[in-house]
Amino acid sequence: MAGRANHKFVLGALVACAAAMACPSTTLIAPARAESPGTTAAGLFPVVSDARLAGDDKQTRFVLDLDGKLQHRVFTLADPYRVVVDIPQVNFRLPAGAGTTGRGLVKAFRYGLVMPGGSRIVLELNGPAKIENAYVLEAANGQPPRLVIELAAVDRTTFVQSLDADSRPELRPAVGDLDAVASVATTPRAVAAVAPLDARPVVVLDPGHGGIDNGTQAASGEAEKTLVLDFALALRERIEKAGKYRVVMTRTDDTFIPLAERVRIARAQSAALFVSIHADALPRGEGDAQGATIYTLSDRASDAEAERLAESENKADAIGGLNLTEEPTDVADILIDLAQRETKSFSNRFARLLMSELKSAARMHKHPLKSAGFKVLKAPDVPSVLLELGYVSNKSDLQQLVSENWRSRTVGSVAQAVDAFFAKRVVSVGAPN
Repeated sequence: MAGRANHKFVLGALVACAAAMACPSTTLIAPARAESPGTTAAGLFPVVSDARLAGDDKQTRFVLDLDGKLQHRVFTLADPYRVVVDIPQVNFRLPAGAGTTGRGLVKAFRYGLVMPGGSRIVLELNGPAKIENAYVLEAANGQPPRLVIELAAVDRTTFVQSLDADSRPELRPAVGDLDAVASVATTPRAVAAVAPLDARPVVVLDPGHGGIDNGTQAASGEAEKTLVLDFALALRERIEKAGKYRVVMTRTDDTFIPLAERVRIARAQSAALFVSIHADALPRGEGDAQGATIYTLSDRASDAEAERLAESENKADAIGGLNLTEEPTDVADILIDLAQRETKSFSNRFARLLMSELKSAARMHKHPLKSAGFKVLKAPDVPSVLLELGYVSNKSDLQQLVSENWRSRTVGSVAQAVDAFFAKRVVSVGAPN
Protein backbone atom coordinates (compact mmCIF):
# COMPACT_ATOMS: atom_id res chain seq x y z
CA MET A 1 0.00 0.00 0.00
CA ALA A 2 2.84 2.39 0.83
CA GLY A 3 4.45 1.76 -2.54
CA ARG A 4 1.18 2.37 -4.31
CA ALA A 5 0.65 5.60 -2.39
CA ASN A 6 4.15 6.83 -3.26
CA HIS A 7 3.54 5.94 -6.90
CA LYS A 8 0.32 7.97 -6.95
CA PHE A 9 2.05 10.89 -5.23
CA VAL A 10 4.88 10.97 -7.79
CA LEU A 11 2.47 10.54 -10.69
CA GLY A 12 0.29 13.35 -9.36
CA ALA A 13 3.29 15.63 -9.12
CA LEU A 14 4.31 14.82 -12.68
CA VAL A 15 0.80 15.53 -13.96
CA ALA A 16 0.76 18.85 -12.09
CA CYS A 17 4.11 19.83 -13.58
CA ALA A 18 3.04 18.83 -17.08
CA ALA A 19 -0.19 20.77 -16.72
CA ALA A 20 1.80 23.81 -15.62
CA MET A 21 3.93 23.58 -18.75
CA ALA A 22 0.84 23.38 -20.93
CA CYS A 23 -1.12 26.24 -19.39
CA PRO A 24 -0.84 29.83 -20.67
CA SER A 25 0.45 32.52 -18.35
CA THR A 26 -2.83 34.41 -18.25
CA THR A 27 -4.42 34.30 -14.80
CA LEU A 28 -8.16 33.68 -14.78
CA ILE A 29 -10.30 34.84 -11.89
CA ALA A 30 -12.58 31.98 -10.91
CA PRO A 31 -16.28 32.71 -10.40
CA ALA A 32 -17.41 32.73 -6.80
CA ARG A 33 -20.34 30.52 -5.91
CA ALA A 34 -23.06 31.59 -3.50
CA GLU A 35 -23.69 29.34 -0.52
CA SER A 36 -27.35 29.10 -1.40
CA PRO A 37 -29.62 30.35 -4.20
CA GLY A 38 -31.11 33.78 -3.84
CA THR A 39 -28.52 35.24 -1.48
CA THR A 40 -28.01 38.31 -3.66
CA ALA A 41 -30.45 41.19 -3.31
CA ALA A 42 -31.85 41.72 -6.82
CA GLY A 43 -32.58 45.37 -6.16
CA LEU A 44 -28.90 46.22 -5.88
CA PHE A 45 -28.27 45.82 -9.62
CA PRO A 46 -29.24 47.86 -12.70
CA VAL A 47 -32.14 46.59 -14.80
CA VAL A 48 -32.13 45.68 -18.49
CA SER A 49 -35.73 45.97 -19.62
CA ASP A 50 -35.65 45.37 -23.38
CA ALA A 51 -33.41 44.35 -26.27
CA ARG A 52 -34.02 44.72 -29.99
CA LEU A 53 -32.37 44.45 -33.39
CA ALA A 54 -32.69 46.64 -36.45
CA GLY A 55 -31.08 46.68 -39.89
CA ASP A 56 -30.16 44.17 -42.61
CA ASP A 57 -27.38 41.79 -43.63
CA LYS A 58 -25.04 44.73 -44.34
CA GLN A 59 -25.52 46.81 -41.20
CA THR A 60 -27.27 45.81 -37.99
CA ARG A 61 -27.89 47.67 -34.74
CA PHE A 62 -28.38 46.02 -31.34
CA VAL A 63 -30.09 48.17 -28.68
CA LEU A 64 -30.37 47.41 -24.98
CA ASP A 65 -32.75 49.46 -22.78
CA LEU A 66 -31.26 50.28 -19.36
CA ASP A 67 -32.27 52.18 -16.25
CA GLY A 68 -28.95 54.05 -16.06
CA LYS A 69 -25.54 54.38 -17.70
CA LEU A 70 -23.09 51.52 -17.27
CA GLN A 71 -19.62 50.54 -18.43
CA HIS A 72 -19.27 48.00 -21.21
CA ARG A 73 -16.67 45.99 -23.08
CA VAL A 74 -17.42 44.67 -26.57
CA PHE A 75 -15.29 42.31 -28.65
CA THR A 76 -15.58 39.70 -31.40
CA LEU A 77 -14.74 36.00 -31.51
CA ALA A 78 -14.39 33.65 -34.45
CA ASP A 79 -15.50 30.10 -35.20
CA PRO A 80 -18.36 30.55 -34.59
CA TYR A 81 -18.65 34.26 -35.28
CA ARG A 82 -19.81 36.09 -32.16
CA VAL A 83 -19.94 39.53 -30.59
CA VAL A 84 -19.52 39.45 -26.81
CA VAL A 85 -20.77 42.27 -24.58
CA ASP A 86 -19.48 42.35 -20.99
CA ILE A 87 -21.29 44.63 -18.53
CA PRO A 88 -21.53 44.85 -14.73
CA GLN A 89 -24.04 42.50 -13.11
CA VAL A 90 -27.60 43.43 -14.04
CA ASN A 91 -31.12 42.08 -13.67
CA PHE A 92 -32.39 40.94 -17.08
CA ARG A 93 -36.12 41.61 -17.28
CA LEU A 94 -36.53 40.96 -20.97
CA PRO A 95 -39.72 39.73 -22.65
CA ALA A 96 -40.19 35.96 -22.90
CA GLY A 97 -38.37 34.55 -25.92
CA ALA A 98 -35.99 37.49 -26.24
CA GLY A 99 -32.96 36.52 -28.25
CA THR A 100 -34.36 33.37 -29.83
CA THR A 101 -34.81 35.03 -33.23
CA GLY A 102 -32.45 37.34 -35.04
CA ARG A 103 -32.30 39.97 -37.72
CA GLY A 104 -29.73 41.07 -40.24
CA LEU A 105 -26.23 40.06 -39.19
CA VAL A 106 -27.39 38.60 -35.86
CA LYS A 107 -28.77 35.05 -35.84
CA ALA A 108 -29.76 35.08 -32.15
CA PHE A 109 -28.46 36.28 -28.81
CA ARG A 110 -28.03 34.89 -25.30
CA TYR A 111 -27.69 36.71 -22.01
CA GLY A 112 -27.15 35.99 -18.35
CA LEU A 113 -24.90 36.12 -15.30
CA VAL A 114 -21.42 34.92 -16.20
CA MET A 115 -20.00 35.38 -12.70
CA PRO A 116 -20.84 37.37 -9.57
CA GLY A 117 -20.27 41.01 -10.51
CA GLY A 118 -20.49 40.50 -14.27
CA SER A 119 -23.19 39.82 -16.86
CA ARG A 120 -22.69 38.92 -20.49
CA ILE A 121 -24.59 39.10 -23.77
CA VAL A 122 -23.44 36.99 -26.71
CA LEU A 123 -24.66 37.87 -30.19
CA GLU A 124 -24.47 34.87 -32.51
CA LEU A 125 -23.65 36.15 -35.99
CA ASN A 126 -24.64 34.81 -39.40
CA GLY A 127 -21.18 35.67 -40.73
CA PRO A 128 -18.11 37.84 -40.10
CA ALA A 129 -18.84 41.40 -38.95
CA LYS A 130 -16.99 44.27 -37.33
CA ILE A 131 -18.02 46.49 -34.45
CA GLU A 132 -18.40 49.93 -36.01
CA ASN A 133 -19.49 51.62 -32.81
CA ALA A 134 -20.56 50.86 -29.24
CA TYR A 135 -21.90 53.60 -26.96
CA VAL A 136 -24.47 54.47 -24.28
CA LEU A 137 -27.15 57.07 -24.97
CA GLU A 138 -28.56 59.08 -22.11
CA ALA A 139 -32.31 59.12 -21.50
CA ALA A 140 -34.05 61.52 -23.91
CA ASN A 141 -37.44 62.08 -25.56
CA GLY A 142 -39.19 59.50 -23.42
CA GLN A 143 -36.56 56.86 -24.18
CA PRO A 144 -34.55 55.23 -21.37
CA PRO A 145 -30.74 55.08 -21.41
CA ARG A 146 -29.64 52.69 -24.16
CA LEU A 147 -26.55 50.67 -24.97
CA VAL A 148 -26.16 50.69 -28.76
CA ILE A 149 -23.86 48.38 -30.74
CA GLU A 150 -23.53 48.98 -34.48
CA LEU A 151 -22.25 46.13 -36.67
CA ALA A 152 -21.17 46.04 -40.31
CA ALA A 153 -20.54 43.04 -42.55
CA VAL A 154 -16.92 42.31 -43.55
CA ASP A 155 -15.09 39.44 -45.22
CA ARG A 156 -13.37 36.77 -43.15
CA THR A 157 -9.86 38.09 -43.78
CA THR A 158 -10.79 41.53 -42.47
CA PHE A 159 -12.55 39.95 -39.50
CA VAL A 160 -9.59 37.78 -38.53
CA GLN A 161 -7.15 40.68 -38.90
CA SER A 162 -9.28 42.72 -36.51
CA LEU A 163 -8.97 40.15 -33.72
CA ASP A 164 -6.55 41.10 -30.97
CA ALA A 165 -5.16 38.64 -28.43
CA ASP A 166 -5.85 41.11 -25.63
CA SER A 167 -9.49 41.37 -26.62
CA ARG A 168 -10.19 37.66 -26.31
CA PRO A 169 -12.66 36.81 -23.51
CA GLU A 170 -11.39 36.38 -19.99
CA LEU A 171 -13.26 35.18 -16.96
CA ARG A 172 -13.82 38.58 -15.36
CA PRO A 173 -16.44 41.34 -15.45
CA ALA A 174 -16.01 44.56 -17.38
CA VAL A 175 -16.51 46.82 -14.38
CA GLY A 176 -12.87 47.75 -13.77
CA ASP A 177 -12.94 46.62 -10.15
CA LEU A 178 -11.15 43.28 -10.24
CA ASP A 179 -9.95 43.57 -6.63
CA ALA A 180 -13.51 43.26 -5.33
CA VAL A 181 -14.18 40.20 -7.49
CA ALA A 182 -10.87 38.61 -6.47
CA SER A 183 -11.78 39.16 -2.83
CA VAL A 184 -15.13 37.43 -3.27
CA ALA A 185 -13.55 34.57 -5.24
CA THR A 186 -10.83 33.87 -2.68
CA THR A 187 -12.89 34.23 0.49
CA PRO A 188 -14.32 30.66 0.42
CA ARG A 189 -10.80 29.24 0.05
CA ALA A 190 -9.55 31.32 2.99
CA VAL A 191 -12.39 30.06 5.17
CA ALA A 192 -11.73 26.47 4.10
CA ALA A 193 -8.07 26.80 5.06
CA VAL A 194 -8.87 27.45 8.72
CA ALA A 195 -11.76 25.00 8.96
CA PRO A 196 -11.23 21.78 10.95
CA LEU A 197 -9.88 18.87 8.90
CA ASP A 198 -12.72 16.86 7.39
CA ALA A 199 -11.53 13.38 6.42
CA ARG A 200 -14.82 12.33 4.81
CA PRO A 201 -14.75 11.52 1.06
CA VAL A 202 -15.68 14.51 -1.09
CA VAL A 203 -18.49 14.13 -3.63
CA VAL A 204 -18.69 16.93 -6.21
CA LEU A 205 -22.11 17.47 -7.81
CA ASP A 206 -22.03 19.38 -11.07
CA PRO A 207 -25.39 20.70 -12.33
CA GLY A 208 -24.73 21.42 -16.01
CA HIS A 209 -24.96 24.76 -17.77
CA GLY A 210 -26.19 27.89 -15.93
CA GLY A 211 -26.27 31.64 -16.40
CA ILE A 212 -25.96 32.57 -20.04
CA ASP A 213 -25.98 28.89 -21.05
CA ASN A 214 -29.51 27.44 -20.78
CA GLY A 215 -28.57 24.01 -22.06
CA THR A 216 -31.43 22.21 -23.79
CA GLN A 217 -34.93 23.62 -23.56
CA ALA A 218 -38.32 21.94 -23.73
CA ALA A 219 -40.95 23.20 -26.16
CA SER A 220 -43.00 24.21 -23.12
CA GLY A 221 -40.16 26.41 -21.86
CA GLU A 222 -38.43 24.35 -19.13
CA ALA A 223 -34.67 24.93 -19.27
CA GLU A 224 -32.16 22.16 -18.62
CA LYS A 225 -30.06 24.41 -16.37
CA THR A 226 -32.99 24.80 -13.93
CA LEU A 227 -34.10 21.16 -13.97
CA VAL A 228 -30.62 19.82 -13.23
CA LEU A 229 -29.91 22.43 -10.54
CA ASP A 230 -33.11 21.46 -8.71
CA PHE A 231 -32.09 17.80 -8.92
CA ALA A 232 -28.52 18.45 -7.73
CA LEU A 233 -29.68 20.51 -4.74
CA ALA A 234 -32.08 17.73 -3.71
CA LEU A 235 -29.31 15.15 -4.15
CA ARG A 236 -26.93 17.21 -2.01
CA GLU A 237 -29.51 17.36 0.77
CA ARG A 238 -30.09 13.59 0.62
CA ILE A 239 -26.36 12.71 0.66
CA GLU A 240 -25.57 15.17 3.44
CA LYS A 241 -28.29 13.68 5.66
CA ALA A 242 -26.25 10.48 5.93
CA GLY A 243 -23.29 12.48 7.23
CA LYS A 244 -20.75 10.15 5.60
CA TYR A 245 -19.60 12.43 2.79
CA ARG A 246 -18.81 16.06 2.22
CA VAL A 247 -20.70 17.43 -0.77
CA VAL A 248 -19.35 20.27 -2.94
CA MET A 249 -21.44 21.89 -5.69
CA THR A 250 -19.91 23.48 -8.77
CA ARG A 251 -22.82 25.93 -8.72
CA THR A 252 -25.74 26.53 -6.38
CA ASP A 253 -27.46 29.24 -8.39
CA ASP A 254 -27.95 30.40 -11.98
CA THR A 255 -24.28 31.17 -12.67
CA PHE A 256 -22.21 30.27 -15.73
CA ILE A 257 -19.26 28.02 -14.81
CA PRO A 258 -16.75 27.12 -17.57
CA LEU A 259 -16.05 23.43 -18.12
CA ALA A 260 -12.40 23.74 -17.09
CA GLU A 261 -13.44 25.44 -13.84
CA ARG A 262 -15.80 22.55 -13.02
CA VAL A 263 -12.93 20.10 -13.39
CA ARG A 264 -10.63 22.39 -11.38
CA ILE A 265 -13.13 22.48 -8.51
CA ALA A 266 -13.16 18.67 -8.34
CA ARG A 267 -9.36 18.42 -8.34
CA ALA A 268 -8.88 21.30 -5.87
CA GLN A 269 -11.26 19.57 -3.47
CA SER A 270 -9.44 16.21 -3.88
CA ALA A 271 -12.81 14.79 -4.86
CA ALA A 272 -13.35 11.05 -4.54
CA LEU A 273 -16.30 11.21 -6.98
CA PHE A 274 -17.60 13.71 -9.54
CA VAL A 275 -21.16 13.50 -10.88
CA SER A 276 -22.18 15.88 -13.67
CA ILE A 277 -25.96 16.13 -14.08
CA HIS A 278 -27.70 16.97 -17.36
CA ALA A 279 -30.89 16.44 -19.38
CA ASP A 280 -30.60 15.71 -23.09
CA ALA A 281 -32.78 16.59 -26.08
CA LEU A 282 -32.85 15.26 -29.61
CA PRO A 283 -32.80 17.83 -32.42
CA ARG A 284 -36.03 18.18 -34.36
CA GLY A 285 -36.38 15.64 -37.12
CA GLU A 286 -34.08 13.09 -35.47
CA GLY A 287 -36.81 10.94 -33.99
CA ASP A 288 -37.54 10.35 -30.33
CA ALA A 289 -35.58 8.88 -27.43
CA GLN A 290 -36.26 8.52 -23.74
CA GLY A 291 -34.74 7.41 -20.47
CA ALA A 292 -31.68 8.08 -18.33
CA THR A 293 -28.17 7.52 -19.66
CA ILE A 294 -24.84 7.33 -17.84
CA TYR A 295 -21.68 8.44 -19.64
CA THR A 296 -18.04 7.81 -18.85
CA LEU A 297 -14.98 9.30 -20.54
CA SER A 298 -13.58 7.80 -23.72
CA ASP A 299 -11.57 9.14 -26.63
CA ARG A 300 -13.90 7.23 -28.94
CA ALA A 301 -17.63 7.71 -28.55
CA SER A 302 -19.64 4.53 -28.02
CA ASP A 303 -22.12 5.59 -30.72
CA ALA A 304 -23.15 8.54 -32.89
CA GLU A 305 -25.62 9.85 -30.31
CA ALA A 306 -22.91 9.90 -27.62
CA GLU A 307 -20.58 11.74 -29.99
CA ARG A 308 -23.27 14.31 -30.81
CA LEU A 309 -24.01 14.93 -27.15
CA ALA A 310 -20.34 15.30 -26.20
CA GLU A 311 -19.77 17.80 -29.01
CA SER A 312 -22.82 19.76 -27.88
CA GLU A 313 -21.81 19.80 -24.20
CA ASN A 314 -18.20 20.69 -25.02
CA LYS A 315 -19.42 23.83 -26.79
CA ALA A 316 -20.79 25.27 -23.55
CA ASP A 317 -17.78 27.57 -23.18
CA ALA A 318 -18.26 28.85 -26.73
CA ILE A 319 -21.87 29.71 -25.87
CA GLY A 320 -20.59 31.76 -22.95
CA GLY A 321 -18.21 33.63 -25.24
CA LEU A 322 -15.15 32.08 -23.60
CA ASN A 323 -12.04 30.77 -25.30
CA LEU A 324 -10.38 28.59 -22.66
CA THR A 325 -8.94 25.76 -24.76
CA GLU A 326 -5.77 24.38 -23.27
CA GLU A 327 -4.25 21.62 -25.36
CA PRO A 328 -1.70 19.62 -23.36
CA THR A 329 1.80 18.99 -24.63
CA ASP A 330 2.70 15.48 -25.76
CA VAL A 331 4.46 14.81 -22.46
CA ALA A 332 1.48 16.03 -20.43
CA ASP A 333 -0.83 13.93 -22.58
CA ILE A 334 1.09 10.75 -21.80
CA LEU A 335 1.25 11.43 -18.06
CA ILE A 336 -2.43 12.31 -17.86
CA ASP A 337 -3.27 9.11 -19.74
CA LEU A 338 -1.34 7.07 -17.17
CA ALA A 339 -3.15 8.74 -14.29
CA GLN A 340 -6.52 8.20 -15.96
CA ARG A 341 -6.22 4.42 -16.29
CA GLU A 342 -7.05 3.65 -12.66
CA THR A 343 -9.52 6.53 -12.55
CA LYS A 344 -11.39 5.13 -15.57
CA SER A 345 -11.75 1.80 -13.82
CA PHE A 346 -13.38 3.48 -10.80
CA SER A 347 -15.56 5.63 -13.09
CA ASN A 348 -16.83 2.57 -14.96
CA ARG A 349 -17.53 0.80 -11.67
CA PHE A 350 -19.63 3.69 -10.38
CA ALA A 351 -21.47 3.91 -13.72
CA ARG A 352 -22.51 0.27 -13.44
CA LEU A 353 -23.59 0.70 -9.82
CA LEU A 354 -25.56 3.81 -10.72
CA MET A 355 -27.32 2.02 -13.59
CA SER A 356 -28.26 -0.86 -11.28
CA GLU A 357 -29.75 1.48 -8.66
CA LEU A 358 -31.54 3.74 -11.13
CA LYS A 359 -33.42 0.87 -12.76
CA SER A 360 -35.79 0.70 -9.81
CA ALA A 361 -36.64 4.41 -9.83
CA ALA A 362 -36.25 5.83 -13.33
CA ARG A 363 -36.87 4.84 -16.90
CA MET A 364 -33.54 3.92 -18.52
CA HIS A 365 -32.39 4.49 -22.08
CA LYS A 366 -32.29 1.34 -24.23
CA HIS A 367 -28.48 1.65 -24.11
CA PRO A 368 -27.96 3.15 -20.63
CA LEU A 369 -24.14 2.95 -20.45
CA LYS A 370 -22.23 5.01 -23.00
CA SER A 371 -18.92 6.82 -23.35
CA ALA A 372 -17.63 9.89 -25.17
CA GLY A 373 -15.03 12.64 -24.89
CA PHE A 374 -16.75 14.98 -22.44
CA LYS A 375 -14.36 17.71 -21.29
CA VAL A 376 -16.04 17.87 -17.89
CA LEU A 377 -15.03 14.24 -17.17
CA LYS A 378 -11.32 14.73 -17.86
CA ALA A 379 -9.92 15.12 -14.35
CA PRO A 380 -7.20 12.45 -14.47
CA ASP A 381 -7.42 11.59 -10.76
CA VAL A 382 -11.17 11.94 -10.01
CA PRO A 383 -13.65 9.15 -10.88
CA SER A 384 -16.29 10.94 -12.95
CA VAL A 385 -19.58 10.23 -14.71
CA LEU A 386 -22.11 12.33 -16.55
CA LEU A 387 -25.74 11.46 -15.78
CA GLU A 388 -28.37 12.40 -18.35
CA LEU A 389 -31.61 12.24 -16.36
CA GLY A 390 -33.79 12.00 -19.45
CA TYR A 391 -34.84 13.82 -22.60
CA VAL A 392 -36.64 17.15 -22.32
CA SER A 393 -37.68 16.56 -25.95
CA ASN A 394 -39.73 13.52 -24.82
CA LYS A 395 -43.08 14.37 -23.19
CA SER A 396 -43.00 11.41 -20.82
CA ASP A 397 -39.45 12.13 -19.66
CA LEU A 398 -40.25 15.81 -19.21
CA GLN A 399 -43.23 14.98 -17.00
CA GLN A 400 -40.88 13.01 -14.78
CA LEU A 401 -38.18 15.69 -14.75
CA VAL A 402 -40.62 18.23 -13.31
CA SER A 403 -42.19 15.75 -10.87
CA GLU A 404 -41.13 16.04 -7.22
CA ASN A 405 -42.10 12.41 -6.56
CA TRP A 406 -39.91 11.17 -9.41
CA ARG A 407 -37.07 13.45 -8.30
CA SER A 408 -37.25 12.14 -4.73
CA ARG A 409 -37.14 8.49 -5.86
CA THR A 410 -34.33 9.07 -8.33
CA VAL A 411 -32.28 11.13 -5.87
CA GLY A 412 -32.58 8.22 -3.43
CA SER A 413 -31.27 5.79 -6.04
CA VAL A 414 -28.27 7.98 -6.87
CA ALA A 415 -27.48 8.34 -3.15
CA GLN A 416 -27.60 4.55 -2.77
CA ALA A 417 -25.20 4.16 -5.69
CA VAL A 418 -22.80 6.58 -3.99
CA ASP A 419 -22.95 4.46 -0.83
CA ALA A 420 -22.34 1.26 -2.76
CA PHE A 421 -19.42 2.81 -4.64
CA PHE A 422 -17.58 3.90 -1.52
CA ALA A 423 -18.30 0.60 0.23
CA LYS A 424 -16.61 -1.26 -2.62
CA ARG A 425 -13.69 1.19 -2.69
CA VAL A 426 -13.06 0.66 1.02
CA VAL A 427 -13.02 -3.11 0.48
CA SER A 428 -10.69 -2.67 -2.52
CA VAL A 429 -8.25 -0.44 -0.66
CA GLY A 430 -8.23 -2.78 2.35
CA ALA A 431 -7.48 -5.85 0.26
CA PRO A 432 -3.88 -7.21 0.22
CA ASN A 433 -1.68 -6.31 -2.76
